[in-house]
Amino acid sequence: QALWKEAQRHPLFSFLGDMESHMFECVNQSAVHEELEDETQRLCDVRPFLPVLRLVPRNCGRAERLDSKIGVLIGKGLHELDALQDQEVKDFRSKMFRISEEKMQRVQMMTWMEWLESCFSPQVEVGAIDGLQEKLFEGALKVTMHFSQSQDTASLKVSPAITPRELREQALRKWLTTHSSSEEVQEEVRWDDYVLRISGKLEFLTGEHSLIHFKYIRTCVMATESPHLTVVHCSAIQSMFEKEITAIGAVVNRKTSNPPVPLPPKRRGPSMHTCVWDIHTPFRITLVKGAKVNAEETTKVQVRAGLFHGTELLCKPAVSSETSGRSEHTWGQSLDFDINVGDLPRMARLCFAIYAVMDKVKKQKSTKSPHINKYQTIRKAGKVHYPIAWVNTMVFDYRGHLKTGEVVLHCWSSFPDELEEMLNPIGTIQTNPYTENATALHVQFPEYHAYPIVFPAFDKILEKAAEIARGSDCMPMGRGGKKFHSELKEIMERDPLSQLYENEKDLIWTLRYDCRENFPQSLPKLLLSVKWSKHEDMAQLQALLQIWPKLSPRDALELLDFNYPDQYVREYAVRCLCDMSDDELSQYLLQLVQVLRYEPYYDCALSRFLLERAQANRSIGHFLFWHLRLVLRVSGVGVAGVEALNKLKAVNELIKLGTIKNVRKAKEAMLSKEAMLTCLRQTGYAETLSDLQSPLNPQVLLSGISVEKCRYMDSKMKPLWIVYNNKLLDGDTLGIIYKNGDDLRQDMLTLQILRLMDLLWKEANLDLRIVPYGCLATGDRSGLIEVVSAAETIANIQLTNSNVAAAAAFNKDALLNWLKEKNSGDALDRAIEEFTLSCAGYCVATYVLGIGDRHSDNIMVRSTGQLFHIDFGHILGNFKSKFGIKRERVPFILTHDFIHVIQQGKTGNTEKFGSFRQYCEEAYLILRKNGNLFITLFALMLTAGLPELTSVKDIQYLKDSLALGKTDEEALKQFRQKFDEALRESWTTKVNWMAHNVAHTWS
Repeated sequence: QALWKEAQRHPLFSFLGDMESHMFECVNQSAVHEELEDETQRLCDVRPFLPVLRLVPRNCGRAERLDSKIGVLIGKGLHELDALQDQEVKDFRSKMFRISEEKMQRVQMMTWMEWLESCFSPQVEVGAIDGLQEKLFEGALKVTMHFSQSQDTASLKVSPAITPRELREQALRKWLTTHSSSEEVQEEVRWDDYVLRISGKLEFLTGEHSLIHFKYIRTCVMATESPHLTVVHCSAIQSMFEKEITAIGAVVNRKTSNPPVPLPPKRRGPSMHTCVWDIHTPFRITLVKGAKVNAEETTKVQVRAGLFHGTELLCKPAVSSETSGRSEHTWGQSLDFDINVGDLPRMARLCFAIYAVMDKVKKQKSTKSPHINKYQTIRKAGKVHYPIAWVNTMVFDYRGHLKTGEVVLHCWSSFPDELEEMLNPIGTIQTNPYTENATALHVQFPEYHAYPIVFPAFDKILEKAAEIARGSDCMPMGRGGKKFHSELKEIMERDPLSQLYENEKDLIWTLRYDCRENFPQSLPKLLLSVKWSKHEDMAQLQALLQIWPKLSPRDALELLDFNYPDQYVREYAVRCLCDMSDDELSQYLLQLVQVLRYEPYYDCALSRFLLERAQANRSIGHFLFWHLRLVLRVSGVGVAGVEALNKLKAVNELIKLGTIKNVRKAKEAMLSKEAMLTCLRQTGYAETLSDLQSPLNPQVLLSGISVEKCRYMDSKMKPLWIVYNNKLLDGDTLGIIYKNGDDLRQDMLTLQILRLMDLLWKEANLDLRIVPYGCLATGDRSGLIEVVSAAETIANIQLTNSNVAAAAAFNKDALLNWLKEKNSGDALDRAIEEFTLSCAGYCVATYVLGIGDRHSDNIMVRSTGQLFHIDFGHILGNFKSKFGIKRERVPFILTHDFIHVIQQGKTGNTEKFGSFRQYCEEAYLILRKNGNLFITLFALMLTAGLPELTSVKDIQYLKDSLALGKTDEEALKQFRQKFDEALRESWTTKVNWMAHNVAHTWS
């Protein structure tokens, strides 16, 4: 308005037109053009890179505005991606756009009900669950019904076999009976104009399934809670649908700015390219030079190069001569490899390591650079090799063409803990984008033929396999006798971490048809036995894969590990994953996003699969976005939920600043909390933090903050405790903890595994009442945690019942008394049963996962009796120690006050304790049966950069705790010993808890 007022004084003002047809544009902190559509924002919230705003006409459509928002979310403007000269990126984006466009066009053809069932598909569990019938109220379900058109509620007692349609009709009839006496009005109501929604969530019950088959209903029944459902008129759904259709129409109907994908060149004849199998000369490259090599002028520098297929070294590495110089080293040397070009597998990668060669020196007592010694590798007497930089590149490009010509590879300087021949094959094939200071390696790929050399198409590979089969004198069945079959069975039953010897690999390959017939789930071991350096063996494997039985999705996950890089193997794995339900896919999404790092090319079966499933299900799309964002380390700027995180971070920094000052603790806390609440009340904060989809659950809509209920927590990083009002259920509040300064990725992984354990136990009809609360890492050192309602820490419960902090940990009656305060009669019996079941579940889970730092402030109990653990900063046996002494001496937490609750306060109640012990043993054996799955999931996270999961050695803990390789009897004996040890040494836990209570009381 001020600008328009000023503009009226200038000539040509009349040409400006209407003020409402213009808006401001700026360049934001991520160097992305951002259109400021919301003109109610304050300039300090916009945060332009420079104090310059440009006036632009509002002539851009919805599609262009959507492009602008996407650019802000991913931290890179789409115009920047359009300007990239990388043909692989262009081809991939065009292909994905076509796939997305086809999906959007199908949505445009849907009715609102089809769209609802497609995007908000209900979670259904068809199988039977033991104990479910006993939890019903006289064989019936008691359902609390809400109505979106009024504040009324109604309680209905219905059959568990009733369908959502029948329940909806019953509820509406009851509501109409109290609101309209006219039978004519009741007759005019169209029942199909209404749908059932889970109260408080954007999750709908549709279809013809019985009510008891819906996951939400089952969860309520098992927790002896009444399900809450809301009857919603279709007009609300149609409004959501029309909004989406309008947005889709704007994208589909616009003329794309991207040029169409060029057609492949016309084939003039077979001479246009040469098959790689026709090249019989050894593979070689020319090492030209290295620039910006970080080594002293007098230091000798060498380059080592190795060809890998996954982690398998295809031939002996090639080593350059030694050179010295300031920062530039020239070799001009050919590196020859003992493998023919024709035998190179499609996914072969060339790995380089640049290292300094120094004389071995006597070991000194101290060193100024201990981190250097971490990487040193002694290769021969008198010489020590120090890695300087590494880089990897593919031998074939994304089209399958063998690379030719000179390439400049900008290297990485940080090395992992484990190296293969000083090389890092598991590392990325992307070169270092920070080229200014990175070591640059110049490499020349030779031209072996006048025409481009290409890897053969899939049909040619199968033709090759058929030709080999025809030329073989005997049938390629390779069937062995009983002795070989027994040996093969033993090999195939080993866990994924077990190494295969060469003679075992030969046996597996010889008996590959036996493997297919009798051990189809052993496909990963067969793939590790293939000689990928022989194209004939590779072709036979591909032919066998065509007739290999389909694996279960859980077994197929292992095939996405780095050890199995072959394109067609990974496509087979993804075909197996297609059988996953949306619920199951969500369970493994964290790993599937991580293994995208292993894909050398953008366009692959896994990326297409994830995109298609994300477009079909909003929850999958939501978490795919956040997981990808974390992997890409995009900084938070500008749009809805992302901008809200910035606001929370600012509040957290304010509190940290306020609590650093040396003032009295009570005064400090009061001032900091008041500053926090004042901040949250400001319009700029209140608006940004309102009307959001919860990042922890996209089905939950957050309306606004209940400021008076908010606070910060008294731990080191001062996490914020934010209380939101639920937009979909009046009076309902939700708590979210925002952490800034803590890495929540390990917590997120641990909670995912706890969810999986809960699922596996339930599949075996054992419900141990686990509480796998929501947790989402939104950055390297920030994230959100779901607050579990009506829960207290063991420490608070003990301190409330004791006057002296030191004595609180030894009060065995405190926990049982607290449960008695919250429950009485039958409710108390249920609470003790809930405690017993959940305690058994967490005892087994914390033992198997090696969860450390267990004290009374990170074990909580709900008023319903459910015990659960929080804060998983130490896993896989990384227990805390002080002065070199382990503070935690027990395999899991089982204190006498826990046993006191389990035994209902009766010392001689051996029956209840015996049941508890039985739950633990049963739970442990169920996890053992799925040991390979747990190992696979942790192995797929090795490149995530988690502090306590960096190498295969870390996963060895799981193998030991699950006693894989032992019989069930041997494993159970080991677990019973650990159980008795936990019981016997529980006094040490009490001492630790006492020290913790005293320390935190005086801190």
